[in-house]
Amino acid sequence: MLKHIVMWKFKPEAEGADKAANLVRAKALLDACAGLTPGMRMLEVAIAQPGLECTYELVLYAEFDDAAALDAYQNHPQHLAVKPFIGAVRLERQCMDYQT
Repeated sequence: MLKHIVMWKFKPEAEGADKAANLVRAKALLDACAGLTPGMRMLEVAIAQPGLECTYELVLYAEFDDAAALDAYQNHPQHLAVKPFIGAVRLERQCMDYQT
């Protein structure tokens, strides 16, 4: 199984909205990507909760059968359509893939 984790920090304002609104929109767009391709076992997206120590504001955790399934997800048109928005509103992005 391949695990895929992506974390983002967001700009205070971008695309005509504040950080909170952009976090909610990004989460909704990514949540809609769940189950897009065969071999995707699960996808979870979370916004950091106020009052808890954290260094990133949005995280995506997904599990795939293998690298081919992750590649299919990353190149799916619906997932590709999310990238321009997140690219415009993020300050930083970190990613890690690993097998278990």
